[in-house]
Amino acid sequence: MESPVPSNSAKTYLATSQADRIKHLPAEARAAFQRFQTLGDPAGLDMVICAILADFMPRRPTVPLAERPGSTRLIDDLGFDSLAITEVIFFAEDLFGITITNEEMVHVRTLDDLRGFIRRKVAVHAPR
Repeated sequence: MESPVPSNSAKTYLATSQADRIKHLPAEARAAFQRFQTLGDPAGLDMVICAILADFMPRRPTVPLAERPGSTRLIDDLGFDSLAITEVIFFAEDLFGITITNEEMVHVRTLDDLRGFIRRKVAVHAPR
């Protein structure tokens, strides 16, 4: 029977794979993700989530996402369509090692919805 704890080589591969996935994000977002990975600091997730959203946004925002109110709507205010939201979800699933169903995503409409949702999902799947 295989051990549920990843081997050192598996951990190294996972860290390298994650670093490759976010290498195109701004340096601040990469550093925030690293803090989250090493220290479990959930505050860094907001910056990472905003960077991911900005990367997949159909049009460049005039106001940075981090400065927008949490009530900003993904579709109506930011111009996301279902394809762009799906891309964000796939990216987040791969990066954070979580699973997000279509039924769950129906309730995610604003920046705060998305941030809270990913934080809850990551907390459930965090190693103990």
